[in-house]
Amino acid sequence: MKFHLITFLLYLTSQLLFAQATAPIIPAPTTSSPGDGFFHLTESTPIFYSSTLLKEEAHYLQKELLRKHQLPLALTASKPQKDKSILLKLDTEIDESYQLLVSDSEIKISSSNEEGLFYGIISLIQLVDQSKLSPKEILIPAWEIKDAPMYQWRGFMLDESRHFFGTEKVKSLLDWMAYYKLNKFHWHLTDAQGWRIEILKYPKLALVGGIGNNTTPYAPAQFYTQEQIKEIVRYANERNIEVIPEIDMPGHATAANKAYPEFSGGGSEKYPEFTFNPGKEETYQYLTDILKEVNALFPSQMVHLGGDEVSFGNQQWSSLPEVNQLMHTNNLLSLKEVEDYFMKRMADSLFMLNNKILAWDEMAETGLPTENSILLWWRHDKPQQFATLLENDIPTVICPRIPFYFDFVQQESDQYGRKWGGNFNPLERVYSFETNAFDIPSGKEKLILGVQANLWTETVTNTDRLDYLIFPRIAALAETAWTETEQKNFKDFEVRIKKHFDLYEKASLYFFDPFEPHRHPEPIIK
Repeated sequence: MKFHLITFLLYLTSQLLFAQATAPIIPAPTTSSPGDGFFHLTESTPIFYSSTLLKEEAHYLQKELLRKHQLPLALTASKPQKDKSILLKLDTEIDESYQLLVSDSEIKISSSNEEGLFYGIISLIQLVDQSKLSPKEILIPAWEIKDAPMYQWRGFMLDESRHFFGTEKVKSLLDWMAYYKLNKFHWHLTDAQGWRIEILKYPKLALVGGIGNNTTPYAPAQFYTQEQIKEIVRYANERNIEVIPEIDMPGHATAANKAYPEFSGGGSEKYPEFTFNPGKEETYQYLTDILKEVNALFPSQMVHLGGDEVSFGNQQWSSLPEVNQLMHTNNLLSLKEVEDYFMKRMADSLFMLNNKILAWDEMAETGLPTENSILLWWRHDKPQQFATLLENDIPTVICPRIPFYFDFVQQESDQYGRKWGGNFNPLERVYSFETNAFDIPSGKEKLILGVQANLWTETVTNTDRLDYLIFPRIAALAETAWTETEQKNFKDFEVRIKKHFDLYEKASLYFFDPFEPHRHPEPIIK
């Protein structure tokens, strides 16, 4: 009698909790309709996969349910004869990314491909996480969900040159990216402050260039070994995330030049030894050797070469005899033309490796081949640069500082972090960003691959501050990248995101709570 009363109370609570038009999933699905009753998930519920192609996805679901809910479910390739099973099915008739049906008799996830199945699994995991646990089972309310992403590029960039966070924190970030269906991890591994990737042919890059960070110039060297890189790439791939490394050039090269000064092109008073030397033939071989090792570590076949802010430290180029000879030989009339020449040559090195080049929007007029290039528009105060990218038919990822730089603060009272002319990036501003607000010429829409948030870490000296700047904005980013405009509603999002705060607490994340800002005070820089 007591058990039936508990079940009844759980039923009433769940009915109230899920009596909403939108499924309690982030990002919000394309369509969702509540059904009747509950699926009773127990440790005897089997996971059936209809094709060996889905075995990895089935195993991921199995591992997550064990890790998060202590449910040791069995996998089977033989269709269970009884009800109460989870079915993973490939179905070429499905137009959406995936369909998820939860009824009182079964859970069925269908898609035409493995990627869609994975996202259906993620939606199921979110439903399970928010369902109620009775003594020996989880009661999952019935839903019918059809879903597909708005953009194929749903990215997040982490800068680990300025401050280093290590394998376990990166894996945690990848877990949350997967949870919110983000699929591109842009990994900023080299910059002026530190070189964070082992290169076997040039070991001093990590051993010497890895010394220091944005806070302490003489901190012991920190970097990822190639074996650690391989493990993180494998971990990301299991979560349907591509890892895209950034090896910054020709500027932001101070750490590399500390290790191998013979390739330095000098710098400025504020930015010493900031550039590689574009006039030395040996520089191109050196950097190509580096890119060959990077290519072997990252199967995404995309490398970001930076290409930004070179003018901060290229003043010495004009006094270098080898640069003057380069300009004379190739009829280059300015240092900007020297920079473009450099980037084209390094792009050719990537193309020889069957890689695409990624770079920041400063490269919009360099003349890189559009079929092998992706540029990222970051300068929100230069909308003409975005227009130039589209005019030149360049595939583009949108990541403007306002609202997608997460080193900008979330509330005006925060003392650390950035504000731009008084602007900052609260949760609603991230959520409300729409590419429809831009005057995109007809026929150019497909050039916009998607959106990305970037976290530069000048002020991020510890993992509490890292969490504070990422969460919950990463969820708003996800819905902006995945959900069509007509499906978005910030008030509804606020209801759904509040339920994720318990998940953040369980994961020991030091997140910013926009509803109770004093819950977690802003971490200081230390």
